[in-house]
Amino acid sequence: MGRGRAKAKQTKVARELKYSSPTMDLDALQREIGSGKAASDDEQEYDDYADSYSSYTDDEDARRR
Repeated sequence: MGRGRAKAKQTKVARELKYSSPTMDLDALQREIGSGKAASDDEQEYDDYADSYSSYTDDEDARRR
């Protein structure tokens, strides 16, 4: 007993989440994620490692065949 009010509240919240269309602040999202320079730096760092270890991947591919 006593669960009716809580269940009604949960149903109301679930319905609001399901049918509401929140507005997205894309500018705030972009600021939160970052400017994008970090991704370029990460790609450059990955390329450096990939070049130095590329000889190992060629050997593994040949053994698998």
